[in-house]
Amino acid sequence: MLWLHRYNMLLAATSLLLIAAGGLVTSTGSGLAVPDWPSTYGHFMYSFPLSMMVGGILYEHGHRLIASTVGLMTIVLALWLTWVEPRRWVRRLGWIALLVVITQGVLGGLTVLYFLPAPISISHAGLAQIFFMLVVSLALFTSPGWRNHYGRNQIATEGVIADVALRRLALFTPIAVYIQIVIGASMRHTGAGLAIPDFPLAFGRVIPPIWNPSIAVNFAHRLGAVIVVSLVIALSAHILAHLRTRHELVRPAMLLLVVVVAQFALGAWTVLSEKQVAVNTVHVANGALLWVTSVVLALRVYRDQFDTPNALESSGPIPSATLTPHSSRGAGI
Repeated sequence: MLWLHRYNMLLAATSLLLIAAGGLVTSTGSGLAVPDWPSTYGHFMYSFPLSMMVGGILYEHGHRLIASTVGLMTIVLALWLTWVEPRRWVRRLGWIALLVVITQGVLGGLTVLYFLPAPISISHAGLAQIFFMLVVSLALFTSPGWRNHYGRNQIATEGVIADVALRRLALFTPIAVYIQIVIGASMRHTGAGLAIPDFPLAFGRVIPPIWNPSIAVNFAHRLGAVIVVSLVIALSAHILAHLRTRHELVRPAMLLLVVVVAQFALGAWTVLSEKQVAVNTVHVANGALLWVTSVVLALRVYRDQFDTPNALESSGPIPSATLTPHSSRGAGI
């Protein structure tokens, strides 16, 4: 099972690379650099000449190659989970991830064939984040720490269950982050990234003096950033103040603080640099990291809700290695 967890981690890292590559394609305006799909200028994807991978073709075709790699890796993951994973809900989640990545590939193709329509492009970006979340969640569910409840005793478990403020903050934060990501994708794919050209003010004022759809979505993204930062600070502060000994919560909470500060700074830099390609691309990738970190923290807070009869249901005997206790230290994700 440890190798399955490590494979999940590798797939998660490759999925983040895919999101960064997709951000690079959008940032460089290379979405139609390869006008056909699923072929590349009439070539089978893997037989396309390397000598022709230049400029926008490099970004778009490279994105397709990474996407196909992620798809193949997800097939392996679903089959591997079916073969060795005793928890039925985890096995099903693996097949859901495969269905999502197939849908994502089709949306990517439709984006090209229909010349980058905003609704499909936004859906493509939003679904990519859902897939990334599923893969990271599977990496968490197959980790030794998750299986061992992070070494928690019954008193500690009851303390988390009774902490209503913690559970609400842990739930609302990833929801707010995902909404913010979708608004950001809408802004990127409708060309509204510089609809408000200054920062932190909007046309020199707190509230924009003029409005149109582009300014509205841009300003909504700025308001969303304030909400997300506030929720992350509240959640992290609560954990650091009341659950300082719970290392499985403290570590992602501190990471979440670092990532959200970096994301806010990158957003400001994106505007001030007039959407410089590297800054814009890192902003997209870091947003994905913020999203999955908030999800991991939420799942750890709600860890004990997964121990139900249905969650423990299996189709056969549980391998002895699965039942072996593990230390919560060095337990990975």
